Amino acid sequence: MPGAEVMLKLELFQHGGSFKARGALLNLLRLDEAQRARGVTAVSAGNHAIAVAFAAHTLGVDAKVVMASTANPSRIAAARAYGAEVILGGDATQSFARAEQIARDEGRFLVHPFEGETTALGTATLGLELAEQMGRLDAIVVPIGGGGLAGGVASAIRALQPDCRIHGVEPAGADAMSRSFAAGAPVRLEKTATIADSLAPPMALPYSYELCRSAVDAIVRIDDDAICHAGALLFREMKLAVEPAGAATTAALIGPLSEELRDARTAVIICGANIDIEGFNQMVRRGEATP
Repeated sequence: MPGAEVMLKLELFQHGGSFKARGALLNLLRLDEAQRARGVTAVSAGNHAIAVAFAAHTLGVDAKVVMASTANPSRIAAARAYGAEVILGGDATQSFARAEQIARDEGRFLVHPFEGETTALGTATLGLELAEQMGRLDAIVVPIGGGGLAGGVASAIRALQPDCRIHGVEPAGADAMSRSFAAGAPVRLEKTATIADSLAPPMALPYSYELCRSAVDAIVRIDDDAICHAGALLFREMKLAVEPAGAATTAALIGPLSEELRDARTAVIICGANIDIEGFNQMVRRGEATP
């Protein structure tokens, strides 16, 4: 992309290792004293649980987070390091159900990983920073899991730079938002299968879907080989050790979006880096073997 001007928004250096701290902290800041005293819960493949644990630790709130039984041990350890109690909840559907039960039974506030106005306002701060730090942009490339990040960023940019084009990126094996766009309503997937587990909720939900539908121009889907190739590229060329979700936008930039954005002033969001050495090595080796 010789004519492109590409800027990376490095959310991997946020508290907790991902952008998730923005929404988590704002959710807890908005709770009244009585609710803070009852504590919070959350459900996550890792990044959101870590972010809620960080926010709870910062504000002195008790946190009990539910993580999938397949969650990376390093992510579980990171959440515990911030003082959260970690419950392993099975697969994604079972984990959501367990967190909802904890909220009902214990009166804890459920900090949803992507759905709701407060979370979107938190992620919208990233869009505001893009406009302030980078000035005029032709395009932004943003990852989509549940849509909380993409919806918040896109809504902020729409208000500040209405001509900027917003490109969402989903894993091909976890494409709930793409399918929702096609169906005209939020859909639920029977299963997800992607190396980018941070971008793999099994469903889209109404609030985030509507935000994305109104503000995201298009979504591209990226397979796992392309994600691994981009992860290896980021390490080799930029010395950035990202998780697979953090490489998805780069995969889109150098893949299906390369022609459209070849002369564009583009911001690319690198969303996180919560990965252990073994997982990172596997991603990079696979990426190096991908043409």
